[in-house]
Amino acid sequence: MRLLTLLTAAVSVCALAACDPIVPDSAEGVGIDGDPFAARPAPGTTINGDPLVPPAQVSTVPLPGGTSVQNEEANWNASTSRAPRSPAQSTTASSDDIVRQTAAALGGSAGRSASAAGLVHASPSNPAPQVINNPGISDENDFGAVSARQSIESDAERLRRQRDQFQQVAPSALPSRGADSGPNIVKYALSTRHSVGQRMYSRAGVNLRNRAARNCAAFTTADEAQIAFLSAGGPNRDRKVLDPDGDGFACNWDPRPYRLAVGN
Repeated sequence: MRLLTLLTAAVSVCALAACDPIVPDSAEGVGIDGDPFAARPAPGTTINGDPLVPPAQVSTVPLPGGTSVQNEEANWNASTSRAPRSPAQSTTASSDDIVRQTAAALGGSAGRSASAAGLVHASPSNPAPQVINNPGISDENDFGAVSARQSIESDAERLRRQRDQFQQVAPSALPSRGADSGPNIVKYALSTRHSVGQRMYSRAGVNLRNRAARNCAAFTTADEAQIAFLSAGGPNRDRKVLDPDGDGFACNWDPRPYRLAVGN
C-alpha cells in the first residue's frame, strides 16, 4: 500500500514538470527588432548596419604641426574591406585649411551679395570710414579745421562788427495809473485784515445767495467781479448783489494771495 502511494506521487510530480513551460532568459535579446524573445546577435555586430569597431583597434594618426588624433577610420576600413575615403572627404584638416575654406565661402557668397549692396566687409585691416561734410558733427575742437578758416585777424574783425551792432536801451519811467482806471483791488486787499466769510457789512434783501450766484456768473474772473463790486459802492453797499454774506469780497474773491505776496 505504501509502495503504491509513493508511485502515485512520483507520477504526479513528473506530470507537473512536463506541463511547466520553458521561460527564456529575461536578458536574452531584449528590445531587438521589437521582439523580446529574439536571439542575441553575434558579438561585434549591430542589428542594422556595419560591425562595431573594437576599441583596441583604434589607431593614432599624426597631423601637421606635431599633433595627433585617434583615428578609427583606417582600422574600420581594413576590418570591413572598405576603400578609404579620398583626401577631399577626409575629416582630418589643418587649421590653415579651415581658414582658407572659410574665407573662400565667405568671399564667394556673402562677399558677392555685400559687394552688390555696396557694403564693406568688417575687418581690422580696413581703414576707418571718413565722414565728409556732415553738418551734425562739430569740428570746433579740431585745430587744423578751425585754423584753416579762421585767424587772429578774422576774429578781430568779427568782434568789431559785433561792437558796431551793439545797442544799449536806456530805461524809461513806468506809466502811472490814471485817476479813472477804476478801483485798485491790490490796495483794497492789503487794507483788510478779516478772513473770507466773516460778516463786516449789513446786507438786506430776499434770496440774496441765489441772486448773487446768477450775477457772479456774468463775470469771467473773481477779480473782475471785485472791481465791479467796488465800483458800485462796495464794500459798504452791494447794489449788484455780489456779496451776500457781507464780508466785502464779491463772488468768492480772496485777498489772501496779495497779503502773502507782501508778507514774503
